[in-house]
Amino acid sequence: MNSTERLKIGLLFTALLGALTGCTTYVEEPHPRRVYAQPAPVYVEDDYIYYPAYQVYYSPHRHHYIYRDHRAWVTRPAPPRVSVDVLFASPSVRLAFHDHPSRHHESVARQYPQHWRGDRDERNENDRGNRR
Repeated sequence: MNSTERLKIGLLFTALLGALTGCTTYVEEPHPRRVYAQPAPVYVEDDYIYYPAYQVYYSPHRHHYIYRDHRAWVTRPAPPRVSVDVLFASPSVRLAFHDHPSRHHESVARQYPQHWRGDRDERNENDRGNRR
């Protein structure tokens, strides 16, 4: 037997031995990627109730109050310098805009000044419109 034949037999024997012992090449599979999908945005159309005596806006959907504190507009869970009961008992008007009150405050304050006591017919009309 020459050296080439011995080499062939050796390679065949090694392959056969590897197959019989279960030696195989191990390939690690990639780990599945975790992808975070942001939830679809939920849009809540804000409407506001304005209390002219206190220059406070209330959002019934978000349950918060918006008002000016010196030069800044703030959003808080409670009204400033007055209890919720006193605020809710004061004259108010429901407003039809759906963006931030700061964009409309100048015209709203002119239309409903701090001494505004509310026109009974206007408030009843607003209440009827909200019940529909």
